Amino acid sequence: MDILHLVDRLEELFNESYAIPLTNNVIVNEDRMLEIIDQMRISIPEEVKNAQQVIAQRDRVFAQAQEEAQRTVKLAKEKGEDIIARDAIVEAAQDRADQIIAQARIEAEKARLEADEYIVESLGALETELARLISQARNGIASLTAERQEFGGEFEDSVEEDETTVEE
Repeated sequence: MDILHLVDRLEELFNESYAIPLTNNVIVNEDRMLEIIDQMRISIPEEVKNAQQVIAQRDRVFAQAQEEAQRTVKLAKEKGEDIIARDAIVEAAQDRADQIIAQARIEAEKARLEADEYIVESLGALETELARLISQARNGIASLTAERQEFGGEFEDSVEEDETTVEE
């Protein structure tokens, strides 16, 4: 299941929760919240797997760029060897071969850097999203804990008042 879908479900659960009057607290269905959190725990490895696929794709692109660079270098060398027979053109051919090699290396490095940048951005976005989800989960837990403590104190006070009234 998509992590963003689970985040939407968590937000929907929050929006459907009951507000406690005169507070910023809400009552959330604990079972539904825990179910969504469990699904998030299952989904996160999928997101990591997706990131690994991106890395693998980057490696394939880099390997293809290197292969292309090697073919270009080989082609440049072959052309250079053919031209060596002509003294006047040898120097120009060598310069051109060096340019092709340098350009191929630059393009391969550029492709690798772009792939690395994409992966860093993807993993950064995933990290930010996970941090936000963890923060939301912690806030929800803290809110529920505070509500339980608040309702527990009110219940005890109510019981004491009823006992006092009965004794009088």
